[in-house]
Amino acid sequence: MKAAVVTEQGLSVREIATPQPKPHELLVRVRAAGLNRADLLAVMGSPGHGSGPGTVVGLEFAGEVAEVGAEVSGFKAGDRVMASGSGGYAEYAVCDAARASKIPANNMSFPQAAVLPTALQTMHDAVVTNGRLKPGESVLIQGASSGVGLMGLQIAKLMGAATVIGTSTNPERRARLKEFGADLALDSKDPAWHEAALAATDGKGVDVIVDMLSGPVARQNLLATKILGRIVNVGRLAGMKGEFDFDLHAMRRIDYIGVTFRTRSPAEVREIVRRMRADLWSALEDGKLHLPIDRSFPLDEAVAAQAHMRANAHFGKIVLIT
Repeated sequence: MKAAVVTEQGLSVREIATPQPKPHELLVRVRAAGLNRADLLAVMGSPGHGSGPGTVVGLEFAGEVAEVGAEVSGFKAGDRVMASGSGGYAEYAVCDAARASKIPANNMSFPQAAVLPTALQTMHDAVVTNGRLKPGESVLIQGASSGVGLMGLQIAKLMGAATVIGTSTNPERRARLKEFGADLALDSKDPAWHEAALAATDGKGVDVIVDMLSGPVARQNLLATKILGRIVNVGRLAGMKGEFDFDLHAMRRIDYIGVTFRTRSPAEVREIVRRMRADLWSALEDGKLHLPIDRSFPLDEAVAAQAHMRANAHFGKIVLIT
């Protein structure tokens, strides 16, 4: 089969053996795969991202079930599925059956389905499970114009947030955040953005901040968070290190929660998927949750697709078509 593989020189599309499913897995004929920032880190050899020469990149994909593992129930060959896992930049990929979901029968295309698993799982886990959002509370998503961020805005609104705030440093992208549920869009490079967040919450501060930037916004996040609020650290796109005011953190009694899928067990990830489905699947079937596709590339152009992501000129998701 054809696949995009990590080499010493970077990413390369080549012919490799088709993977075989273990008893708890599905073999999927991939029709589309979504790109994620973690894929770039995998190609760079960043620790903890499952990289190294010979690795097939890709954390999410959609297609048809080609083979069902001996211990799997509820799926059959030919089922249209979306899944999270690994090896999605390929014509075939295997996944834990518990991390696969049947594509809703609402005319959703394979590219539309392929970009959803990572965003749905990441943001339900951040906003609902770790952020402990309650109806009527406020939410701020740092880095809201990314695909995962756009899903976070929608989930927050769906789960009953009274005020949803998103940030983006790009004015054109900020202008579009309201399409996905934001009541207010802020520029995270503005030294006074936290004051606008306080004003939007009657001076009390935001109940839940989901931070995909970190680095330079760490201290302002503390200033913008309500007493007994929660900050969920999901990503470090703006920097791995930054100023952190420990006294302010203590004074506001903020829960600061770090999350990543890299150190979670298979059982923990299955539970994340289960919780996400329980809360969000009916809304997905009704078309209430979606992500815009910025651009599609054929699998042969996986290197160009990653270059497009690296340029940071896209809004929404980038897709590979196999």
